[in-house]
Amino acid sequence: MSKLIVQDFFDEKTNTFSYVVADPQSLQCAIIDSVLNYDAASATTQTTQADLMIEYIQNHQFTVQWILETHVHADHLTASQYLKQKLGGQVAMSKKISEVQQIFAEIYHLDPQQKSFHLAFDYLFEAGERFKIGQIEAYSIATPGHTPACLSYVIQDCVFVGDTLFMHDYGTARCDFPKGSASQLYNSIQKIFELPDDYQIFLCHDYLPKTRTTYQYKSTVKEQKLKNIHVHQGVEKDQFVQMREQRDATLGMPQLILPAIQINMVAGHFPEPEANGIQYLKIPFNYFKS
Repeated sequence: MSKLIVQDFFDEKTNTFSYVVADPQSLQCAIIDSVLNYDAASATTQTTQADLMIEYIQNHQFTVQWILETHVHADHLTASQYLKQKLGGQVAMSKKISEVQQIFAEIYHLDPQQKSFHLAFDYLFEAGERFKIGQIEAYSIATPGHTPACLSYVIQDCVFVGDTLFMHDYGTARCDFPKGSASQLYNSIQKIFELPDDYQIFLCHDYLPKTRTTYQYKSTVKEQKLKNIHVHQGVEKDQFVQMREQRDATLGMPQLILPAIQINMVAGHFPEPEANGIQYLKIPFNYFKS
């Protein structure tokens, strides 16, 4: 069996880890949770992070088979369409994306029946669906809670969990976005904990707690079960839900949530230009007042 190649890429501005995951035999690869750099003050995008991934992929002569999203990110814009244009591949995520699209179409006053919503992603995974990266076996696990459409990918002994878990010294994802659920998140984490102890967990974010000085992107199932400060073994569901809901009530909005959700829920597609040739994002004014 070929040993999976995993290369991480870190965007410190959004504390986001992205990955290129490759089969060394076929040279087929998947990109997971890419980042499109975005300057909020000028509402402009840059491709710095994505270009690093492109350079790596081209240098290793990989062919992109999948561009995978673990969920609709609220803290950064996805570079999926730029990467697809440059490298090919299918942009894919959970079939539950329709729930997120429905929720936020109402908030942004967009028509969820429009063609761009239904055709945004190239492929939508069912929970538990099996697929391949080259000859390497993989499957999805539905891990809702942070959002209804969160999906983790198990690729050999590697698990890409998105925002479901952070490093064990930082804890777990917030659950206060529309249709988020601390109860569901607890159940989702138990699914991860059922995997073999030595499986490696690859994280989407690290926020560098005061207890260490270097960013980390990888843990194990065993470490999370024993050490996660929010949900280690022995923490009951009602304890977790109470902790998570109390903690979430103190959190502010992610800095890029309003542009990020609008772009990410349609697979990274930008709005169509208006009559003057300019593209516009919509901002729900005063909607999210605390």
